[in-house]
Amino acid sequence: MTTRPILVGYDGSPQSQTALTWALDEAARTHAPVLLAYAFEWFAVAAPIAPEVANWPDATARRDAEAMVHVAAAEAAEAHPDVTITGVLVDGPAAVTLTEKSRQASLVVLGNRGHGGFADLLVGSTSVAVSAHAHCPVVVVRGEPTERRGHIVVGVDGSPCSLLALGYAIEQATERDVHLHVIRTWTPPPPQYTPLTYDPAKISAAERDALDDLLRNWRDKYPQVQVTAEVVADSPSRVLVNASRNAQLVVVGSRGRGGFRGLLLGSVSQQLLHHSHCPVAVVREMPTATAASDDA
Repeated sequence: MTTRPILVGYDGSPQSQTALTWALDEAARTHAPVLLAYAFEWFAVAAPIAPEVANWPDATARRDAEAMVHVAAAEAAEAHPDVTITGVLVDGPAAVTLTEKSRQASLVVLGNRGHGGFADLLVGSTSVAVSAHAHCPVVVVRGEPTERRGHIVVGVDGSPCSLLALGYAIEQATERDVHLHVIRTWTPPPPQYTPLTYDPAKISAAERDALDDLLRNWRDKYPQVQVTAEVVADSPSRVLVNASRNAQLVVVGSRGRGGFRGLLLGSVSQQLLHHSHCPVAVVREMPTATAASDDA
C-alpha cells in the first residue's frame, strides 16, 4: 500500500513555483509525498513527402528541462525535509500527461497559468483542461503563496459534482479546523420577463429549505465543523469570487447544471480560475480506494 502523492504541474514559471509552495505546505500538513512533474512537449511537423518525419527537440533541451525539475525538487526537499519529494520529466502535452497521472494522485496542484501564451484566456489552457478531466481534485493556486487563515467556501447547486465538492470542502474544513461557508445561489429573472406571480422572498425561502435539507446529514456527520449556509439571489460566479476574498480555499464542482457537461469546465469554475482571490479547488472525481502505483 502506498500513499497517493500530491501531483504538482511544474514548468519553472513563477506561477508554478507558487503552486509548488502551496503543495509543499499541504503535504507537510497531510503527510503526503509530492510528485513534481514537468511535461516536456514536442510538436510533430509532418513533411509533405515523408509524413513519418517529425521535428524532435534536441537532446540538450530535454536534458536542461530534466535538470530544472530535479533542481526544483532538490531545493524543495531541502526547504521541507519532512516531505518526500520526487521530480520527474514526462513526455507529452501538459494537460494530457497531468490528467493521466492524476489517476494515481490524491490531489493535483497547478499555477493559474504557465509559460504558454494566452494561457489564462483559452479554454484549452492546462489548468482549465486538467480541472475538467482529472481523476482527483485539482487546486489551482492564485495569489501570493502566503498562509491564509480564512475559512473554506463551497458553492452548491444540487448537481452531482457540487455534492462531491461539498464532501471535499467539509473534509478540508475538518482537517484545517476552520469553519465552512456553504453558498447556494439563484438567478432572478430579467425585469422585462418577470412574471406577475414573482415572489423573491418565497423563492429564497424554498432555496434555503433545500439547502438546509442537503446539509442536515453533513452536519450530523461532522458536528465539530461550524457550518454557515447562505442563499443569494445573484450570479453564482460573482458571489463566489466575492466570497473568496476572505477565504483560504474556495471549492466548486467541475460543472453544475447545464448542457454539454462532459465537454467543458463549468462557467462558474472557469470564472473562479480566472478571478478568485484565493486558491480554487475543482472537484470532478474523487480518488478510488485502491493504492497508488509505486511508479506514480
